[in-house]
Amino acid sequence: MDAANSPLTLSQTRVLAAVIKTTRSMLAAAKAESWEAVTELEALRREDLKRCFAIPLEDDSGHLLAEALAVLLHLNEELMGLLKCARDQAAADNRREISDLESAGEYHKMQLLR
Repeated sequence: MDAANSPLTLSQTRVLAAVIKTTRSMLAAAKAESWEAVTELEALRREDLKRCFAIPLEDDSGHLLAEALAVLLHLNEELMGLLKCARDQAAADNRREISDLESAGEYHKMQLLR
């Protein structure tokens, strides 16, 4: 996106760039399994998006906004994929822990019966 020739305002261009940068940071944090950082960055990203869409668009700026949103959607899909994998792993870990606890409980019962 060329900000100098863009019909988007300079403010909109800066905010969109900040949103994309924040989303990339969220993706990096998710890859590092730093979910607390992802959550904190999401709050910042939402505020920037609100600010961006509060600024009226020029009539001929729709295609540039669409390009920026396409980049955001792509990054967001990657982020959601990582989140799904982490959620699935946490669920599997939880099931394994429950199974281990149940097994330990059964073993303990057997010891009491002897």
